Amino acid sequence: MVNNSMQSSPRKSRRWLISLLVLLVIAVLCWKFWPAGSADKAGGDKAAAGHTGRSGMMRPGFGGGTGPIPVRVAPAVKGDFPLYYKALGTVTALNTINVRSRVGGELVKIHFEEGQMVKAGDLLAEIDPRPYQNALLQAEGTLLQNQAQLKNAQVDVERYRGLYKEDSIAKQTLDTAEALVGQYLGTVKTNQAAVNDAKLNLEFTKIRAPIAGRVGLRQVDVGNLVAANDTTFLAVITQTQPISVAFTLPENSLDTVLARYRSGAKLPAEAWDRGDTKLQATGVLQSLDNQIDVATGTLKFKARYDNRDQSLFPNQFVNVHLLADTLKGVVLAPSAAIQFGTNGTFVYALDGDKKVTIRQLKIGASDGDNTVVTEGLAAGDRVVLEGTDRLKEGSEVEVVNDSSEVPTSPTEHLQGKSAANPDATPADKAKKGA
Repeated sequence: MVNNSMQSSPRKSRRWLISLLVLLVIAVLCWKFWPAGSADKAGGDKAAAGHTGRSGMMRPGFGGGTGPIPVRVAPAVKGDFPLYYKALGTVTALNTINVRSRVGGELVKIHFEEGQMVKAGDLLAEIDPRPYQNALLQAEGTLLQNQAQLKNAQVDVERYRGLYKEDSIAKQTLDTAEALVGQYLGTVKTNQAAVNDAKLNLEFTKIRAPIAGRVGLRQVDVGNLVAANDTTFLAVITQTQPISVAFTLPENSLDTVLARYRSGAKLPAEAWDRGDTKLQATGVLQSLDNQIDVATGTLKFKARYDNRDQSLFPNQFVNVHLLADTLKGVVLAPSAAIQFGTNGTFVYALDGDKKVTIRQLKIGASDGDNTVVTEGLAAGDRVVLEGTDRLKEGSEVEVVNDSSEVPTSPTEHLQGKSAANPDATPADKAKKGA
């Protein structure tokens, strides 16, 4: 009996403890989920109102809601659009000369500095002239000798003619004397040619610049023996004023360029540095190739530059911006506002001051900052630049930054942008929507 009572006592204690814990949990849950009083509810409303706009609704993007969507807008403008084509070009010297000696001998003098600008005819170097001076003297001596013999033969002919008239000599003697005069005349001419050749060789010992340009690094030093037309040249002269830039354009961009070129118009061609950030020179389109390269589908062009400041260097890579045409009085929209969807190109345009509507567009050329709109917009229409990701037809908006002031000179503004940042490819710029 004692053992049974002792075993039942711990069991009752456990049951009592479990019951107490259950009651405690129920009390905590009731306290937590009991409805708040009217005072607490009013306080909560006030706190919530502190995070809303003037209408008391939560702003979009801050906890949800259906309020106006903040957007930034800008107007479409009407103006002139410079149509540029962009291509990678290589600066090419109009003339490149490898200066070689036309006679052999020892190089005794060099009259130029490496990298110096020279004019046509300037003395560059000298070959030892003494062998050629001696050759000239020898040729002149032979000429004098044969001239004396010619003179003697001519005197004999005159004498024989008188004797023949008197019938004192045979006709054969006169004919022989006249033939001898002709022989000496030929010899004298040969000797005169030898004298001229010796003078020319003596002149060739002074090596002169054949063109104006910049001299490169010297390849042969004083004291070396050089041969006539040796494979090793003395230096290289490149003509840098004027200078040309060779570049190519794709065949689907040629219509506008060729039409303007054949009409006699001077197409400006700007040369920008390799990073396309600095304008180095401005020239004009000079010439074009006579056939399209079938491997690349491109046509070669050359533009010419005065290069007075020597900013362009032969074999330098530059970015060419060719002004093919200027579109007059077109509607221009910011490129950031242009959207692309399954139904084509469109923008979100303001319908009044609080709502937007979708405008389907037909667009033309673009310079990266501005796009030509051929259909769908008019000058003055305001389009959404930022905040388009949450818009749809009829969405209510709040304009937070309205760039609606039209530039005083749209053409000047666009020319600067187009030249400084022509992000569009030549194929994009050539769309005939422009």
